[in-house]
Formats: sequence, C-alpha cells, structure tokens
Amino acid sequence: MITAAAFPWIYISSIDATVTGFGSATITKFGKPVLMNIFLFALNVLFFLIPKLWAKRLNPFVGAIGFAWAIRNVVLLGMCRGECPERLTNLWVYFIASFILLVMTLLPDLKTKTGDANKTENNQATDDNTGSDSSSSD
Repeated sequence: MITAAAFPWIYISSIDATVTGFGSATITKFGKPVLMNIFLFALNVLFFLIPKLWAKRLNPFVGAIGFAWAIRNVVLLGMCRGECPERLTNLWVYFIASFILLVMTLLPDLKTKTGDANKTENNQATDDNTGSDSSSSD
C-alpha cells in the first residue's frame, strides 16, 4: 500500500500534473492524501504484533477507518472537476491493498483456551463418575 502511494495515482493533463499519494510537484488542492493511511497502517501492524484480545478487537476498527480513507482518496482524486483526471493503475493497487488489509484484520490468529476448558470439563465428569461409583459400593 505504501509502495503504491509513492507512484503516480492520477494525471491531470490541463495543468500537466501527476499526483501521487504524497502530493505532486505542481500546486494542487489534494495535499498528501496517504499520510492518514500510513498512520493507520502503523497502528494495524502494531495491533497484529500485540498478542492481546483488546488489540485483536481494535484492529478491525482501525482497518475499517483506513479502508474508508482509501475510498475517500479514490473518490476525491478520481472525481471530475470540469476535466476528468486520468486514473492510473497505482491508485487501484492502493485501494485493493487497503481492502486486503481490512480483510486481514477480520481474520486474526487468536489462540483460545478451549483445550483447558475441555480438560476441566473432563475432570469434572471423571470426578462425578468416581463419586457415584464410590457411593454405590458402600
């Protein structure tokens, strides 16, 4: 996603401007649209690395905000304002990468303690069976 931001996203022929995610050499009103995504991407990576439940729950939220910002960038930069800019391939690569990141946040590698719960249930069942056997032998 960050790599795609460094390459041209749109070309505006009337002012001969090529706009990337980090702005353009010519003066435009777009600013640096990818800076928010870089910040959110760093949060996503941090939450991927933290093995806590709260991090896994916050990660889809942050990923959804990043995807919404990518939609905003595609709509804002690709919109016709008297002249339609030429949308280049890297704009769509950036958008698809943002979507893939959102999907990745929805599929965390979360280790649960179901094995411990099953052991506890099995021990209780064994204790109940042992208790009923010992009372019947009296």
